[in-house]
Amino acid sequence: MIRFSMVCMGVCNNSLVYRLDWVYISIKSFYKQIMRNYTHLNLDNTLIDKIKSHKLTNWLNKKFYYYHDYQILSYKAVSQKKDILINAPTGSGKTIAALMAPIINFDEDIKTGSFTTLYISPLKSLIYDINRSLNDCIKGSNLNISIETRTGDTTSYKKQKQLKKPPNFLITTPESFALMMSYENANIFFSNIKYIVIDELHSIIYTKRGDLLTLNLSRISSFSPSATKIALSATIKDTKSALNYFSNSKYKICINPNIIKKVSVEILKTSNFIPWYGHMPSYAIENIYSYIKKYKSAIIFVNTRAQSEYVFQSLWRINKDKLNIAIHHGSLDSTLRQNIEKKMFDGLLNCIVATSSLELGLDWKNVDLVMQIGAPKGISRIIQRIGRSNHAVNKVSEAVLVPTNKFEYLECLAAKDVLNKNIFEDTEEKTGGLDVLAQHINGVACSVSFNANELYQNVKLAWPYRRLTRKNFNSVLNFVHTGGYVLKNYNLFSRLKKSKNFFSIANKSLIRKYRMNLGTIVESEMVPVYLKNKKLGIIEDYFINQLQKEDTFLFAGQILSLDKFTEKGVEVKISKGKSPKIPSYVGGNLPLSTYLANAVIGLIENYKNYNLPEQIKHWIILQKKQSSLPPRNGLLVETFIRKDIFYIVCYTFLGRNANQTLGMLIMRRLEEDNCQPLAFTASDYSIAISSVKEFKKIKQLFNKKLLDKGLITWLNNTSILKKHFKSVAIIAGLIDRKLPGKVKSYKQTNFSSDIIYDVLEKYEKNHILIKITKDEVLNNLVGLDKLTKFINNIRYKIIHNNLKSISPFAVSIIMEFYSEKISKEKIISYKEENIEQELVNEAYKID
Repeated sequence: MIRFSMVCMGVCNNSLVYRLDWVYISIKSFYKQIMRNYTHLNLDNTLIDKIKSHKLTNWLNKKFYYYHDYQILSYKAVSQKKDILINAPTGSGKTIAALMAPIINFDEDIKTGSFTTLYISPLKSLIYDINRSLNDCIKGSNLNISIETRTGDTTSYKKQKQLKKPPNFLITTPESFALMMSYENANIFFSNIKYIVIDELHSIIYTKRGDLLTLNLSRISSFSPSATKIALSATIKDTKSALNYFSNSKYKICINPNIIKKVSVEILKTSNFIPWYGHMPSYAIENIYSYIKKYKSAIIFVNTRAQSEYVFQSLWRINKDKLNIAIHHGSLDSTLRQNIEKKMFDGLLNCIVATSSLELGLDWKNVDLVMQIGAPKGISRIIQRIGRSNHAVNKVSEAVLVPTNKFEYLECLAAKDVLNKNIFEDTEEKTGGLDVLAQHINGVACSVSFNANELYQNVKLAWPYRRLTRKNFNSVLNFVHTGGYVLKNYNLFSRLKKSKNFFSIANKSLIRKYRMNLGTIVESEMVPVYLKNKKLGIIEDYFINQLQKEDTFLFAGQILSLDKFTEKGVEVKISKGKSPKIPSYVGGNLPLSTYLANAVIGLIENYKNYNLPEQIKHWIILQKKQSSLPPRNGLLVETFIRKDIFYIVCYTFLGRNANQTLGMLIMRRLEEDNCQPLAFTASDYSIAISSVKEFKKIKQLFNKKLLDKGLITWLNNTSILKKHFKSVAIIAGLIDRKLPGKVKSYKQTNFSSDIIYDVLEKYEKNHILIKITKDEVLNNLVGLDKLTKFINNIRYKIIHNNLKSISPFAVSIIMEFYSEKISKEKIISYKEENIEQELVNEAYKID
């Protein structure tokens, strides 16, 4: 059973339920389990009798399965109309704990309405898995409960049928839930619902998807106040905040069973040389293949789509044993994805190479190994991924981490250390997005006329919006109503009409447009690149948007300079320079968590306490000898001259996004001092800047002026604000991605958003969407808060080492410069090997 954890004994077949206890119990303890009456829980006998006599329990007992204490307590709390958060490890039975009340109390609940349970899950693949497993359970228990799913893949016919005759249990996504809440009879459709289950809460908490969900949960409480909310999570540290996040009830509790899921994590053992730099596991492909052969079934997780394609192709090239190896990521057709998932569930695949599309909640009991390619970047993420292996609390989840370079080895080791201590990371609280609020207001208007005062009070019941001011609410409402001061002159942007004190949708055609464009996920787009009207290809918008006019970058084997953005894409020119100024990147955009970054620094500082491979230990010792080790509280800056080029290397450990911003700002500062900067590159751990002339005021470089003056200047000279405005405008409903009968092209959406942005910047700078855009860019995209704290913390703790040659730690970041100038089609070319060896010789002072 998917995550249905019971005490059991013996071996079960491939059906729903399987053994999920901490230990394989003896005959004596088995007898105790059968005879237990849960008296130690101080429960009402009527409640215990009700559980014991139910068909679900009888079916489970026949398979030697018995409830954990916390599952019984969860049932008791839900039956008492308390909202609950179940925070327990992967495979410990959270789903049965959540669904005991909906199943056992079904005969009573159905008396007031047939649609009793709404199950909300963030991933389609997880929805199909839950549906399959839950249907097996219901059939096995001989219960008359109908279960259906509703996602973007569900046919229009089936959706309409569900609205007229809903199933007893409906499993859906946050977006499909929001869409159903926009229907005219939503208050009637959901009026008798008894339970709302929110699965994998940790994956959406304090995100825009989560914001939209909390707003609709708050609204559904207004016309279905008796609905009990049940949230499930495995990796949340601050359970009080998480409980408040989805529940505004006075009666709520967190159930946190004292269950520790055992994991066995190792770092790939190899006799091969671990690379200095790079993001592909080319050195380890043979080792990875050997692991796949040893285990029954494995999932190989990667951080980027590029890595997934590379690993998949590389494994197939050496697949002499004809193993069944598949690939799974979000871009695949839904039918193909589901086919792969079914084959894995049925045990027909030896291995799947996957991105984050498979990291949540899937219950494939035949998976006995997880491999992580590249550093994990965050503890919660790696816990989720490792949990796919031996998905049962009594079994040990086995995982192998495969670093792609030396720094990643340290990050993998730090992650392993944290995992062994069973420590979770803090979740950063964020206020609810105002663009999401605009979408919600529009959705409410599609469903019913509303009073602004009443809606404001309801919105404030959603935890992320509890501090929402009436001024900001009115600004958002005014935007949805008229478009704002400038845009109100165009009927196109007026989506509401007002009659007395009530707002309603302006016309019926807007309802269809709203439903077609609902959602908070704005995919990163690929921007067409043109050279003299000839299309060279496409490039990621997040990369190209950070460039200023005449910035150079590598593309299609050529060094190009940015000319201008146009309605059809971006126009470029051939650059005369020998190296690109702005780095491209293939390592992915997963942010390095602050906790893990600090753990890596701590590991470097205390490297003697770890059993490191000789090549890693030697690398650290040489770095300490020739320069310094990066300090825990401070900043190490190295400067050196190599082949008449001046280099600055800063070991920040801020993560790539913040380092990218910091690198840009330092570049601009060097330009102001006429140092003729050439280029910079950034990784999760460090920044390197090259220039023609030496910059001598290193310790004066990192001050508040760098952010106050440099950041705004840089943002105004790039298209970052303008392009992020498009995302905000899409979520807020100002720009439609889809229209009846067609999907807008990049050219159409980009052209529309650019024109509107320019108009608002010129005539209405205080427009609410402009405000949202600037706030989000500063705090989220460029990490202003993070950079400000960093600058303040290291201001008087900067270690500047002026070196005669490159240091061992600097080799990896400096190699990124050279990899830009060499064909990126090859992971390691002969020329790269020569350059790498040259740099290593200098670092090790080998003649």
